[in-house]
This record gives sequence, C-alpha cells and structure tokens, in this order.
Amino acid sequence: MLDVAVARARILEKLSHCGPETVSLASACGRVLAQPLTARLSNPPVSVSSMDGYAARTEDAKQGATLTVIGEAPAGHPTPLTLKAGQCIRLFTGSQIPAGADTVLIQENIERTGTLATLQAAGRKGQFIRTQGQDFTAGQPLLPAGKVLSARDIGLAAAAGHVWLPVARKPRIGVLATGDELILPGDPAKPDSIVNSGALMVTAYLNSVGAEATMLPIARDNMASLSGAIAYAAHLDLLITIGGASVGTYDLVRDALKPHGLALDFWKIAMRPGKPLMSGHLGTTPMIGLPGNPVAAMVCSLVFVAPAVQTLMGLPVPTELCTEPAILGADVKENDKRQDFLRCTLSPQPNGLLPLATPFASQDSAQLNILAQSDALLLRAPFAPAQNTGAPCQIIRLP
Repeated sequence: MLDVAVARARILEKLSHCGPETVSLASACGRVLAQPLTARLSNPPVSVSSMDGYAARTEDAKQGATLTVIGEAPAGHPTPLTLKAGQCIRLFTGSQIPAGADTVLIQENIERTGTLATLQAAGRKGQFIRTQGQDFTAGQPLLPAGKVLSARDIGLAAAAGHVWLPVARKPRIGVLATGDELILPGDPAKPDSIVNSGALMVTAYLNSVGAEATMLPIARDNMASLSGAIAYAAHLDLLITIGGASVGTYDLVRDALKPHGLALDFWKIAMRPGKPLMSGHLGTTPMIGLPGNPVAAMVCSLVFVAPAVQTLMGLPVPTELCTEPAILGADVKENDKRQDFLRCTLSPQPNGLLPLATPFASQDSAQLNILAQSDALLLRAPFAPAQNTGAPCQIIRLP
C-alpha cells in the first residue's frame, strides 16, 4: 500500500494546466486570474471633490472671507469656467475640480446668501480633493496571475476599465459511479437498492472548489456497461470513478478500462477510509478511482481530488496536507499501518485555547449522517501510539 503523501504527489505530478479562457467581469468572481491585470484607466480619471461644498483658490479661502458663487458643477457635468480671485463654484461629491481651484470648502463651513458664500473656516490647499490617479494610474499592475478573484477584485478590475478577464478554464470532470445496486434519488427502489449519494456528493464538492463537474450515467457491473461509459471520458480533463476498484468479483473497473488504454499508476493507499484508491491515465485523460463507500469517496476527494482540481487550474498546491492543531477530546487507541482520517466534532475552548477534537465512536465509511455532523477530520499517523484526552493533535476542517 502506498503512503498518502507519495500517492498525492504522484497524482499531481502527472497533471497539467487546463489553459485560459476569457469570461465577462460579472462571471469572474471565484475564478483564477490567468494573466497579470494592469489598469487601463486611472482612478479617479480626473481630480474630483470628496465632499459636497465649494471649489476655491487657497489664497481666497480665509476665515470670514466672502466669495462670489459663479456657477455649479454637479458630478458628471464639469464646468468650463475657470476660477479667478474672489470666486468659488458649487460642487458635489464626485464633481470634477474646476480649473484654477486647489481646495474644496465643505458646505457645513459656508454661510450662503444668494450668490455670496461666507467662509466660517479657512481652507487648506488640496483638502477634500481626490487627485487624478490617487487610487491607481493607467498602466499600473493591480493583480497577479494565479489570484482567486474576490468580489473586491471584480470591483477593482471594473474601475480599471476591464470588461473581460482572462481566467483559468474550469477543469471538466466526469464523475462515474459503478454498481448494479445504485439508483438515483426518487427512482423506484428494490430492498437492496442504494441511492447514488457518493457521486452526487463528490460532484457537488468538486464544483464548489472550482471544477465543472458532471455526474455521468451509472455504469452497471458488467463489461459492456463499463466499456460504454468510457466514451464520456474523451473530452474530460479528469475522470473520476466511484466503486468497482476493490478485489470483489464484480469490481470490474480496472479490467474494463484496460482495453481502452488504461495505464495504471497505483492502486491501494495506506489510509482509512480510502484504501482502494486507483490512479492512472485512460488514454490521455487522467483518472482517479475512488472507493465505493461514500464517506471514503468524500475523504479521498478532499485529500487527492481537490488538489488535482487546483493543479489543473494552475494554482500552487502545498506538498503537505493543510492541517491545523487541536486538542484531543477523547482517548484514541494505537494505530496500525494505515493513516487514519477520523471524523470528529470541534468544540471551542475559552481563553483562545485550541479547539477540542472529539472523534465519533463509529467510523464506518458508509455512515453519511456522521459525516454530515462532523466538523473536521482528525489525522492519525501510521503506527501512532495510543493518546489520551488533552493530547495535541492535527485536524483538517471539513468544507
């Protein structure tokens, strides 16, 4: 059985970037920027007022002075007038600063009578003026390639004059569940039927981490059905199979894929849940075979498939699993040769102490109810000794 870290590295090293595509600004949130983003415009494009008030010359802006209002310039309607000595122009937030002005006097400090404005406080040069390019200037680098775009980044790109953005193409992933016992939700059920929850769960998870994942029709436990399902793989960036990769009589995935060009890299991982995990290529399409038990499929998706999605989108993936420290909330027994990923709850502790990670008593890999109640996976290294409540531990938070 292969070590988890080794298996993870071998899966990722064979994947390549899907390449870029161009999407509208409105569709780019959450996508990975494929090229550095540079400003096309300056922001603000001209010097503007940051307050409602009056544009004036600093030399005229003395406390007690009375200036003549010669016009107004609402935002979006700049005035052609140029200020001269003793004059001011009514402005509003966002108004362009008129020629000749170098200060803005807020309206709260002005006593207005007709066309006369008396200053209750002196003005300073540059006050309440947002100068041209104060935020950024045309040609300035704004965002690096590889950044996952947030709503704030979309606002920045819009202000910088962009309508379309180059982003990493979403990896096209097919999720193929296998088994005669599987049905879809709502289908007529036999006494031993099992709803295809694993494929639905994995598909939903992969879409949440940036993939364009599609659940393929269920492949039945016969060579013809499995072989027919392979036609879907031709245009995929990654094929995920669920089930059929163990050692039972009806675990046919490997045998069914071999005539279609399956190059198997490895099979069997030293982890629990998730031992019967398979990796290889089907022709030119990378594939990962997940265990049939839904909990094991989800854990393996977290450990192996989500990093594969990140790699396909050009994102860096840490060599090690992203864990965080916690405190054991219950005793745990010594471990065997497999790395354990125990479902657990997290309980906050007072005074900023690390959370308590309490594993469920049952860790059966078919119990979805326990998975849904879990907050994290508690990691236990191969051959780890028994540990008591209160000992330090490492966890991976569940999405």
